[in-house]
Formats: sequence, structure tokens, C-alpha cells
Amino acid sequence: MNTWTAALVLSASLLALAGASSANAGTKPAPLAGHARAVIDAFLAPQLLGMPGKTSLRVDTPISGSPPECSALEAFLPSGARLWGRLSVGLRCQGEPPWTRYIQAYVSVTGNYYAAARPISAGQALTDADSELREGDLTKLPDSVVLDRTLLKDAIANYSIALGSPLRKELLRTLPLIVRGQNIKLLTRGQGFTVSVDGKAMTDAALGATVQVKIEGGQVLRGVVRSDGVVERPN
Repeated sequence: MNTWTAALVLSASLLALAGASSANAGTKPAPLAGHARAVIDAFLAPQLLGMPGKTSLRVDTPISGSPPECSALEAFLPSGARLWGRLSVGLRCQGEPPWTRYIQAYVSVTGNYYAAARPISAGQALTDADSELREGDLTKLPDSVVLDRTLLKDAIANYSIALGSPLRKELLRTLPLIVRGQNIKLLTRGQGFTVSVDGKAMTDAALGATVQVKIEGGQVLRGVVRSDGVVERPN
């Protein structure tokens, strides 16, 4: 074999290896099965209840293969781990010999959220026509995405929002229900009694916000703004 032919053979071999590597890189891991998967499912299922949408769980078989057989297998989550998006689930074998493995998993939560139905300008007061309900994987969206339309009531855009962008709480502010200096009722509830006094709001406050109220005599008390404009002191 001359030098030129050897070079061609070497080049062909390298291209074949590169193609194989690319194919392997694009291959998704196979789903984990068997006893280990059953243990993970039993551990995570109760914790997935109450999520804001329909959940699905994908558990991947490690590159090293399925975990060894173990008659005393338990699953756990690393400290601080959140059941949201991509995460690692720990498997701990209490048998002989003991071992610990970490398995890659993905929790998706398909649910409804609100997005801009048209471009929104900074300072614009939102109407029902400015938002639309969409469905998607909430784990791929910011934690602050708006899931409840009531949060859009009397909302004003802090910034410009592009068409189709998820509406996030930090992009919006709410018109105050109470303004500074407004005469309001301050309600105090206790066991078997209710006391109502007149006062003045010390600051602007939106629905559900805490506001300071100055009552007769100069005393300043704090309460939460109700939808009817009354400020109620917590028990």
C-alpha cells in the first residue's frame, strides 16, 4: 500500500468514526425500566400531586447501564432539589454491598399560562384583549409567569411586551385600590367581636397589599386591602 492509498484509508476511517460519534451523540437515552424505575415512580408520584397542570415523568437509563439488583432499594432527592424540569434522583441500596447511584430524570408540567395577544407598550393598562390563554410546559417558562387571570385585572405594563411573550409578574404592576390620604374603614376582628374605625391611608396600596392607616389620635395600624376597599387587620 503506497502512502497516498494509506492516507485515503485513514481519512475514510476517521470520517466513519466521526459519523458514528455524531449518531451516538444524537441518540436519546433509553427509558429506565425494571425494579429501579418502580421504586422511583413510587417515591415521586405523591410529590407530583398538586402541580399546576398535567405532569409526566421521564427517567433515563444511565450510560453505564441499569443499576444493579438490590432487594432493599430506596429513592431520594438530593438536598435542595426541586421536582421541576431536569433533575437527578438518587437511588440508595441498603444491601450488601451498599451503593448509591444518581439517575437523570425530567419532570414536565403541561398547563395553562397567559401570553401577550398583541404588542403591549410600557405604561399601557391591560384589557382582556391584551392577553390570551396558552398551553405549554411550565417547567420551561419563568417561575413568575402568570397562571391566574385575576392577576391581570387593573394591571399596567412596566415595560414593552412583545406579541406572544409570556406575561410575567415582574413585567406588570397593579393600579392602587387605595391612594395616600384616602379616607378608609379599618376593620379589626377578634374572637366574638368586630371593631370598625375610620382612618387615612398613609400610602398607595393595591388589592391584597399591606397598608398603614392613621386613625384618630395619631395611632398608625397596619392591615390588608380587601376588594371592597376596606382594610382588615390580621388576627
